[in-house]
Amino acid sequence: MSSNRPPDRGNDPAEPRVDPLLEVREKRRGQRMGDSYVRIVRPFEDEFEREEGRLVATERTVLQRSGWTRTLRGIRTLLIGRPISSEHEQHERLTKVKALAIFSSDNISSSAYGPEEILRVLAFAGAGALSLTLPLAGLIIAMLAIVTMSYRQTIKAYPLGASSYIVASDNLGDRAGVLAASALLIGYVVTVAVSVSAGVAALTSILPDIYPYRVEISVAMVVLLTLGNLRGIRESGSIFMAPTYLYIVTMLGIIGYALVRNALGDLPPYTAPPEWAALNEGTQALGLFLLLRAFSQGAVALTGVEAISDGVPAFKAPEWRNARTTLTWAAVIFGILFLGIAYLITTLGIVPDPFEKQTVLSQLVRHVTGNGPILILAQVATALLLVLAANTSFADFPRLSSFLARDGFMPRQFAFRGERLAFTTGIVALAGLAIVLLVAFKASVTGLIPLYTLGVFLAFTLSQAGMLLRWWRRHEKGWRQGMIINGLGTVTTAVVALVVGTSNFFQGSWMVIVLVPALMALLMGIRSHYRSMEHQLEAVPGIDDDVEPDPIVIVPLARLDRPARRALAFARTISPHATAVHITNDPHTADQLREHWHEMGGRMELVVVESPYRALVGPLLRYMDALQSLHPTRPIVVVLAEVVPRHWWENLLHNQTSLRLKLRLFGRKNTIVADVPFHLGD
Repeated sequence: MSSNRPPDRGNDPAEPRVDPLLEVREKRRGQRMGDSYVRIVRPFEDEFEREEGRLVATERTVLQRSGWTRTLRGIRTLLIGRPISSEHEQHERLTKVKALAIFSSDNISSSAYGPEEILRVLAFAGAGALSLTLPLAGLIIAMLAIVTMSYRQTIKAYPLGASSYIVASDNLGDRAGVLAASALLIGYVVTVAVSVSAGVAALTSILPDIYPYRVEISVAMVVLLTLGNLRGIRESGSIFMAPTYLYIVTMLGIIGYALVRNALGDLPPYTAPPEWAALNEGTQALGLFLLLRAFSQGAVALTGVEAISDGVPAFKAPEWRNARTTLTWAAVIFGILFLGIAYLITTLGIVPDPFEKQTVLSQLVRHVTGNGPILILAQVATALLLVLAANTSFADFPRLSSFLARDGFMPRQFAFRGERLAFTTGIVALAGLAIVLLVAFKASVTGLIPLYTLGVFLAFTLSQAGMLLRWWRRHEKGWRQGMIINGLGTVTTAVVALVVGTSNFFQGSWMVIVLVPALMALLMGIRSHYRSMEHQLEAVPGIDDDVEPDPIVIVPLARLDRPARRALAFARTISPHATAVHITNDPHTADQLREHWHEMGGRMELVVVESPYRALVGPLLRYMDALQSLHPTRPIVVVLAEVVPRHWWENLLHNQTSLRLKLRLFGRKNTIVADVPFHLGD
C-alpha cells in the first residue's frame, strides 16, 4: 500500500530504510503475536512518479520555487507558458494550414516589397524603364516554379528533413553542407531584419509621425516575436496564423477589385508628388548591369522557399506529403500576389518614394481604394504579415542550428529543447543578431536587401547540386525526371547567385561573401574541438582513471567561524591529514587566529602564509604548486567555506572570495574543489 503523508515511526523505533527510488519501507507489527508486514510509503509522489523501477519528474519539480526565484518563475510562466512534456511532442506538430502561416509567411510577404525593390533600381534609368517591372516579375515567377518543383523532389527524397545542410552534407560532403548551413544562417538573420523593417515601413506609410522611431519599434517587434516563439512552434502558429490569412484575403480582394476597375477603364491616372519627380529622373543608362541588379533585388522574393524543406519534421504525419502540399500552396499564392501587384504598378505607372516614407504597395492601395478604411486594413495587414514573416526564420534558424549542434558544428546548447519544446538558444541567438543588424542599418529595407539574397541562393544551389548527384549515383525510381528538374534548379539558382553577388557587390553583397567563409571556418573549428575532446574523454581499456586514494586536502581560512568549522569537519572526512591555510597581510590577525585555533582545539595543522603585497589568490596557488611539486602524483582537494545570504541582493555586500577562488581553481590541473555552503538564517 502507499500513502502521500510522511512515514509514521511511532510503531517501530528503528530507522526506516529509505529506497533510492524514494520509497520508505516500514516494518509493522500485526495484531497477532509474531505477525508483521512492511508498509510502503511514497511521500514524494507529487514530485516524482514511479514507473517500472524509474522515477519520472513531474511538472511540479520545474515550477516549484522559493524566495525571489518564485517571482521569476511566475513571470516566465506568464510570458512563455507552462512546460510541455516530451510525450506531447506529436501534439505540437503543425497542420498544413498552420504550417503555411509559419513557414510561408516570409515567401508570401515578399510580394509586398519585392516589386518595389525592382522599381527602385529601374528608377535610376528614369520613369521609362519602370515598364520593365512586369517582365522581370514574370521571370522571377518562372524561377519560382523551377525552384518549387526542385524542392518538391528534395522533400520527397528526405522526408525527415530536407534542409540544404542535410542534402549537401549527404551528397557533397561535410564541407559543402557546412557552407550551405553558413549561408542559410546568415540569410535567416537578414530575413528577420528585412521583414521587420518592411513591416515598420508599412506602418510609417499611414503613421508618418513614427518614422523617426522606426529602429526602436523594429527592436520591440523582434522582442515580441522572440517571446511568441519561446512559447512553442504550435502556439506560435496559432498566434501568427490570423495575420497571414488576413493579408492574403485582403490583397487578393484589392488586386481583384483593381483589375476589374482597370478593365472597365474606371481607374483614374496616377500622378506622383511633384517633389519626387526630380529625384526619380534617370541618372544611369539602362544597361545589362542595371537590369541584373533590378532582377537580383526582386529575386529576394524567392528566399522563403527553403523554409518548408527545413521544417519538414514539424509537420503532422505524413510529414513529407503535407510539406510538399504546403510548398505548392505557398508558391501559387505568392505567384498570384506578386504578379498582380507588379502588373498594377506597371500599368498605373507608380513610382517609388525616394524618401522611403510611402511604400509602393500603400500608394497602389490608396490609388485604388482611396484613403478610407480599406487602406488602413491593407496597411495593418501588410505590416503585421511583414513583421510576422520574420517568424519563418524563428522557425528554421533554431532547427538548422539544432542539426548543426547534433553533428558537432555548433555549441551543444543549440540542440537543447526548452520547456516548451522550442530550441531556446537558437531563438535567443537569432533575435540578438537581428537586433544588431537593425540598429546597424537603421531598419532600412533598401539597405538590407543586398545582404539578403546571395546566401540563400548559394544554399539553393548546393542543395540542388546535391540532389542531382544523388539521382546520378542511386538511380532511384524517377531518377531521369529528377535529374532534369534538379539539374534545371541547380543551373537557375547558380546563375541567380552569381548575378546577385556581382551586381550588388558594392551595395553590400561583399559582406556576405566575407561572412559566409568566416562562419564556415568557425563551425569547422567547433567540430574540431568536439572531436578532440571526445578523443581525450573516451574511456580506454587498460588506462586507469581512478583518483589517487590519498589526496592533499587544504582548507583556505579567513577566520575561524561556524562556516569555517563546518568546512574543516568535512575536510577531515576526506583525509585525516587535511591542512588549514590562512593567507594574510596582517601578522596581528594571524596571531589572533592561532590563539583562537588552539582554544577551539584545532584537530589539524594550521599553516599561515603572510602576503605583504595583500594578494590572496596568487600566494595560495603558489603554495598549492609547491605542495604538488613534492607529491606530483597526488591530486589536491581545496575545501571552500562559502556563506550564502538569504536574499540575492545581499551578495553585493560581500567580496565573493570563494567565488573568485573557484573561478581560478576551475582551470587548474589535478585539482578538485569542494564547496561547503553555510546558509544564513538556517
